[in-house]
Amino acid sequence: MQVVITARHMTLTPKTKEYIEQKANKLTKYYDRIQRIDVVVEKGDSAVSLEALVNAEHKLEFVSRVTGSDVHEAMDIAVDKLERQLSDHKERFRNRKHPSS
Repeated sequence: MQVVITARHMTLTPKTKEYIEQKANKLTKYYDRIQRIDVVVEKGDSAVSLEALVNAEHKLEFVSRVTGSDVHEAMDIAVDKLERQLSDHKERFRNRKHPSS
């Protein structure tokens, strides 16, 4: 799996990049067919916006856009949203052959 981090209108410290990579790598626990994760961090006037794109097998794409006061907070919220999306997808994929009665 490949994690690509892009910063717009700001520079990220190595510690922040490491934090983002650690959080992104935890997503494989929820869906093991992830091929690439793109994280775009953009500094606005008063807040930081973060967009996380998860590309999985069979052209599946999961997106989370978050605005927060700092990069760590935004990444935490984005990962929570992606965890829910990936878990829901995996659950639907598993149950499509055996729908509940």
